[in-house]
Amino acid sequence: MDFDIPDEIATYLEELDAFIEAEIKPLEMDNIQYFDHRREDARTDWDRDGLPNPEWEALLREMRRRADAAGHLRYGLPEEVGGRGGSNLAMAIIREHMAAKGLGLHNDLQNEASVVGNFPFTLMVLAKGSEAQRAEFLEASITGTRRVAFGLTEPNHGSDATHLETTAIREGDEWVINGAKRFNTGMHNATHDMVFARTAGEAGDADGITCFLVPVETDGVEVGQFWWTFNMPTDHPDVDFRDVRVSDDAVFGEEGRGLELAQMFVHENRIRQAASSLGAAQYCIDQAVEYALQRAPFGKPLWHNQAIQFPLAEHQTEAAMLRVLIRQTAWEMDRQHHMDVTDRVSMCNYRANRLVCNAADQAMQTCGGMGYTRHMPFEHIYRHHRRYRITEGTEEIQLRRVAGIMFGKVAKR
Repeated sequence: MDFDIPDEIATYLEELDAFIEAEIKPLEMDNIQYFDHRREDARTDWDRDGLPNPEWEALLREMRRRADAAGHLRYGLPEEVGGRGGSNLAMAIIREHMAAKGLGLHNDLQNEASVVGNFPFTLMVLAKGSEAQRAEFLEASITGTRRVAFGLTEPNHGSDATHLETTAIREGDEWVINGAKRFNTGMHNATHDMVFARTAGEAGDADGITCFLVPVETDGVEVGQFWWTFNMPTDHPDVDFRDVRVSDDAVFGEEGRGLELAQMFVHENRIRQAASSLGAAQYCIDQAVEYALQRAPFGKPLWHNQAIQFPLAEHQTEAAMLRVLIRQTAWEMDRQHHMDVTDRVSMCNYRANRLVCNAADQAMQTCGGMGYTRHMPFEHIYRHHRRYRITEGTEEIQLRRVAGIMFGKVAKR
């Protein structure tokens, strides 16, 4: 097996770095308040209940516009929608590379905004969308004229998606949706919401859940409280659906098979989140090493202390092991159905998300008082990545999946 980064990907990383230095870094420096110690305050509109500042989101749109014009934004998408057909392996390598650069406009993980875009919804439309949905959403979801939120979690049901209480009942050629969602991410500026509702079967059944693309202006859609989170700003509200009527055209994918779409969504995100978490962890490790080389308390370099060396060496070792697992899993995803490696994806995701939190914490400890300040990036990295140990499937859910397959109690497909 060849463990070298393929030549075409290595060449592309050089092309990408040159674009970032020429086009994105100057734009970042002109808006440095969003990336230095003021970042959380500058990004948050406190007068609008903690929502993202409109100027901040406008800056992200400008970054994406420039990346798209240069041919980078759609790298991971098929050629039919203007992409380069980038593989899962390529995307994993790129995501790690970008995150390892540290905070910056090139790759703001808090918003899943990157010069190389992550478009799970677009891939879902390509795989499962109707002709009308393809016409409406494919190009628009990339350029941002259609923005689709994700409504799966509910006030009484988080990880137990098969027990969701939201229902959709057919009445003639319409569906009537009733229920509530929590942490319905992206609803502050969404045009549509991807709503999962039970249409058949009993609570606990995997089948019988259908996904609907609901325009947010539909009567009965009510956006409620936005939950303030560990990492602000917030775009995670409660949403109520009260006798919301949609046509059959709103059904996304197969009726009753909505959880297949949810699985596709989380698998596309999990492997790339794992790569990003690995890159951010490596950044924390590298920065802590650099600080320990320069700092000299009590008359000798800080790195001479084994209490400094050993934790960082442990993290470096885990990063090296994860790198192999993530790239191998991404490589296998390029050759198999994503559910065939679902346990590997879970392994990658939960371990990488845990590593970055540990590495950020250790970097704070290594850098002492300065590491604790917002003038260094570790607190932001920790607060952001800590959520991934809960979202997209908690650590416990992913461990349960690994164990279920190990013991033959869960089928991969």
